[in-house]
Amino acid sequence: MKRVYVVGTADTKGEELDYLAGLIEAAGAVATRVDVGTREAKTRADISPDQIAAFHPEGAGTVLGLDDRGQAVAAMGKAFAAFIRSRDDIAGIVGIGGGGGTSIITAGMRELPYGIPKLMVSTLASGDTAPYVDISDIVMMPSVTDLAGLNGLSRVILHNAAQAIAGMALKPAEVAGGKPSLGLTMFGVTTTCVMALSDILRDRYDCMVFHATGTGGRTMEKLADSGMLSGILDITTTEVCDLLFSGVLPATEDRFGAVARTKLPYVGSVGALDMVNFWAVDTVPEKFRDRNLYRHNPNVTLMRTTADECRAIGTWIAERLNACSGPVRFLIPEKGVSALDIEGGAFFDPEADAALFEAIEGTLDQTPERRLVRLPLHINDPAFARAAADAFLEIARR
Repeated sequence: MKRVYVVGTADTKGEELDYLAGLIEAAGAVATRVDVGTREAKTRADISPDQIAAFHPEGAGTVLGLDDRGQAVAAMGKAFAAFIRSRDDIAGIVGIGGGGGTSIITAGMRELPYGIPKLMVSTLASGDTAPYVDISDIVMMPSVTDLAGLNGLSRVILHNAAQAIAGMALKPAEVAGGKPSLGLTMFGVTTTCVMALSDILRDRYDCMVFHATGTGGRTMEKLADSGMLSGILDITTTEVCDLLFSGVLPATEDRFGAVARTKLPYVGSVGALDMVNFWAVDTVPEKFRDRNLYRHNPNVTLMRTTADECRAIGTWIAERLNACSGPVRFLIPEKGVSALDIEGGAFFDPEADAALFEAIEGTLDQTPERRLVRLPLHINDPAFARAAADAFLEIARR
């Protein structure tokens, strides 16, 4: 039977756990209380800390009985993540916690597939939630008051959380199947191209567009690794710029790794490789203050990449693509790589573009499966989108 997991540290939040589980069951769902505390609790849950700790790869002794709370929390988080991976009865999961509890519970939540409801009621929900949410679909709900005993306001917050998770668990989304899914990467400066691509391909494919902000590329590749994509149109590889040159929206070193592992049909390009991203202009590192900077909006500043930087970027990308043995087509738009990189545009720099293109061409090991295609077009030219779509359809058919 599918059930809602209600998770918290019963040593400090047993009363809230019982209250929340009761509300969920009153709403019609089956609730299972899970205690991820590292100290002895006054109340017993359906699944105890001992049961969770046993899933730690080094054994329960690595989790329980530790004097160092930081070590205990980290170890319980690893154990809870392994426990969640072992379950096949989760209709939804709701957690309550402060700093330690939020860290432990979201470590487990991140192991669940996209689409399974995940709701974290936390004292940290109004701050920087990136360490807890990462690239998952966890919903963070502020607890408002601390979770240190029930009060008039916390009862309302927990009631709302119970109704939300019960509703999501009892009424899961019904998604019509049929069309295979594609991952596409887009930035504001490549929107014209990617939207044209989606229009061309949407009759045959379910087009999933990812904003190339670091997390976007990682999410797309996670879906590829999970078997949820049938191909990738990686038009906007700009996250590599931020990785190599201290930008704020970086890829990880594993960028393109999913392409190599899955051997999915892959069409890539050089979208927005003319820029590194920073926040507001006064946050740009001192060493870059005299560079060609463009205020994209009050909160985002773009820096034009130089010829030397472009050479490094092109080499890095081509080396990663050389590890991909599936069908790969990499397209070069010779007349510009973004909306700013066009004659008269703020980032128009043919010399830098030439360095980028030459580095890719000189490093890429071309084979019948892995090919470079140079086109005398701008990336946002409709003809470029058509060429990218044709290249993908050609390798996907095979």
